[in-house]
Amino acid sequence: MCRSIKTLRPPYTEDVTEEDVRAAALQFVRKISGFRAPAAHNAEAFDRAVETITRASEELLGALEVRGSR
Repeated sequence: MCRSIKTLRPPYTEDVTEEDVRAAALQFVRKISGFRAPAAHNAEAFDRAVETITRASEELLGALEVRGSR
């Protein structure tokens, strides 16, 4: 969907920061909303979506179990 969002789990990325996750969430919200930067009247909804997706992504990454190759 959005080619600029990189995979944020091992073995693709070892040291994922909160900033990495937030950047991916921002790219996702930009893509689905169609706005690079929202108008002032949409800024709150845009920022709330970025934060919600950041938290959900951190939860997902924390819960994933990456098994070794066979």
